[in-house]
Amino acid sequence: MTPEGSGFAAAAAAEPVVRDHGGGLDAAVAEFGGARGDWLDLSTGINPVAYPVPKLGADVWGALPDQGAAAALEAAARAFWRVPASAEVLAAPGASALIARLPWLQAAARVEIAGPTYNEHAAAFRAAGWQVDEGLGGGGGGGAGGGAVLAARVVVHPNNPDGRFWAGAPGGFLVIDESFCDVCPERSLIGLADQPGIVVLKSFGKFWGLAGLRLGFAIGDPALLARLAGMLGPWPVSGPALAIGAAALRDVGWAERTRARLAADAVRLDAVVGARLVGGTDLFRLYEVADAGHWHRALAASRIWTRVFAYDRRWLRLGLPGQTSGWDRLGVALNGLR
Repeated sequence: MTPEGSGFAAAAAAEPVVRDHGGGLDAAVAEFGGARGDWLDLSTGINPVAYPVPKLGADVWGALPDQGAAAALEAAARAFWRVPASAEVLAAPGASALIARLPWLQAAARVEIAGPTYNEHAAAFRAAGWQVDEGLGGGGGGGAGGGAVLAARVVVHPNNPDGRFWAGAPGGFLVIDESFCDVCPERSLIGLADQPGIVVLKSFGKFWGLAGLRLGFAIGDPALLARLAGMLGPWPVSGPALAIGAAALRDVGWAERTRARLAADAVRLDAVVGARLVGGTDLFRLYEVADAGHWHRALAASRIWTRVFAYDRRWLRLGLPGQTSGWDRLGVALNGLR
């Protein structure tokens, strides 16, 4: 089923729902004041010390991306993530572009999504007419009817926001979202990517800190990825993204140093916050406090943006400050909460 034949474009255009995500400093400014530059954004899981972007030639900006650049990025991705030889690699303009299209790879039925988790997966499947069962997150329904056959599963590994790892058995149409797994490559399930029906998602923006580049990857079943490629159309990834992505994925030394720094900074953040650690990863931490909304608003008054969740009023998620000034600001603001 192609997006043209399934109503993909119409469904995407018709859906008016605004989903809850980290970031959104414009909303923070509108509610609490200041200018964007005044804010310390800790609401995302984006590495605050980004990969240093190399200088690019004029041809990268002025010409349509060629096959050589795409092949170089694919080769770098295969080596970095140790992709099984029989699995396919597909680069896309961000993991979100892939998430939106994955439900259209087969007829709508019932999908299990281990929740609570990143809400784009459930939104994408509902938009495609699927019945969504969200596990611990509750609130299924929305498309195929209560008697729909289980036809797909989605797991986020490690999970956002609590960092738990999936330990189930593969089978059928299975999406494994590893957007935050580059901090712990030893836990990756990329070895499953050569099995039929499996798609592993990788996000370039999180670990490398270049979310604005809009680069993501689907790795897995060649038949499924061929259909995804058809949905994306020609030149889905910009020339600059191809070049920067390939350079970063080849820079294994930077990745190793970054993992060590992120691990140390996560421990440092735990000490600075001083609240009960519920979970998270080395890119973000999830804490339990008496009233997360109160903490969120109090930190916002100091122009520090955090993440709270409607399904648990005690959960507060913080990313890592990057610069010394950010750590200092957070420490001072938290002192006022204790």
